[in-house]
Amino acid sequence: MRILLVEDERKIARALGRALEQESYAVDIVHDSDSGYAMLTTEPYDLAIIDRLLPGGRDGMAIIKDARAAGIHTPALLLTALGSVKDRTSGLDAGADDYLVKPFALEELLARVRALLRRPVEQQGTTLQAGDLTLDTVSYKVTRAGKEISLTSKEYSLLEYLLRNQGRPLSKDAIIAHVWDFDSDILPNTVEVYIKYLRSKIDAPFDTPLIKTVRGFGYTLKGDET
Repeated sequence: MRILLVEDERKIARALGRALEQESYAVDIVHDSDSGYAMLTTEPYDLAIIDRLLPGGRDGMAIIKDARAAGIHTPALLLTALGSVKDRTSGLDAGADDYLVKPFALEELLARVRALLRRPVEQQGTTLQAGDLTLDTVSYKVTRAGKEISLTSKEYSLLEYLLRNQGRPLSKDAIIAHVWDFDSDILPNTVEVYIKYLRSKIDAPFDTPLIKTVRGFGYTLKGDET
């Protein structure tokens, strides 16, 4: 999953960015509202974490409000040092999906991120499944036919994206946009290489392959062969 972090305090931004990357998220970080709005409205993100007080032409609430008006419905978590009921309700009314008051525990931030990312697939709870393959988004445990599979951080991110879009053909560009961050040095065959790595772990040892190549387009993951 790809996350946009808009935070002007660079020390906090670096710490949050590292923590999110350790949880297998691809993270883009900007430090002012103009850059935040531009990134949110032009790049495909699964979640935006936005500080309320920012340098630039907008505050965090205005970024979210203007993005909603532009038809961008990316889930947004608003961070702020302002914790009154009025402040919280104004943030939610502006279009934020959740609101976290500084200072906060990192564990709480990560839990809220997971909750917001689950919303589009809420019926699946914390477990994504395709056939006999399961991925637990809380414990990061991946199993197939009851056998636990060890994945690298990037392999896990790629598998999670495929599972969240199960049965839907995904182009290489879409995969890159969601699995790698904006500054990553992506070679033309990077997606092919990681698909090969993933197939060697979740397909090759088992009878039924789940990852399919969609010729001329990209890849899809299907757990139902009917």
